[in-house]
Amino acid sequence: MDIRNFKVACSNCNLKELCMPVGLSFQDIEKIDQLVESRKKVKKGEHLFHNGQKFNALYAIRTGVFKTVISSEDGREQVTGFQMAGEVMGLDGIATELHTCDAIALEDAEICLMPFDKLESIAHEVNALQHHVYKIMSREIVNEHNIMMLLGSMKAEEKLAAFILNISQRMKSRGFSASEINLRMSREEIGSYLGLKIETVSRTFTKLEDDGIIKINNKSLVVVDMPRLQSLINARRDC
Repeated sequence: MDIRNFKVACSNCNLKELCMPVGLSFQDIEKIDQLVESRKKVKKGEHLFHNGQKFNALYAIRTGVFKTVISSEDGREQVTGFQMAGEVMGLDGIATELHTCDAIALEDAEICLMPFDKLESIAHEVNALQHHVYKIMSREIVNEHNIMMLLGSMKAEEKLAAFILNISQRMKSRGFSASEINLRMSREEIGSYLGLKIETVSRTFTKLEDDGIIKINNKSLVVVDMPRLQSLINARRDC
């Protein structure tokens, strides 16, 4: 990993609306600017942290996409999530002070390193930051619930539709197109996340394309009919 130790100003970052609380005073912004000590580049395929590694920081993703993975005793891997720019990683280590999963870059990425002891100290002075951390943790819990729903009673087509919509909404919140998605993860990784075999993922992508809902070329996906894609999930909610 290439670590660049230089001052990083959160207030000048184009992702600050995603990473930082809103409505801060100038004094509070100055304090939060002290939080990020360095940026770190992580190349595709490299680990940001490992399962069992000592926890000492949170990581805000500036660019790139990561996956989090847990491994069973027999060596099988289960993808537990995909994280993108503007999101914070490392929350899994707060409780036990050890990371409970592996975080791996799916493309060349850059993160901001935030020492947790410094975050706690500044959060005591800036209530909005403390509340923002709670919101991030709450969002993680909601995501866990959504994963449980995906892996539960949903059919393959519904799972994939929910997955595409989730990525679409997260892209939109970052100012990108909601209908044009560059999937950084493989079919196998998507299948691991959704609890589907790779053959089922490929077959379901093909069905959605044959139905005129999406167009897909390798990892480039375009949502052609967003209402129909949403209707696959709405039908489940109406049951």
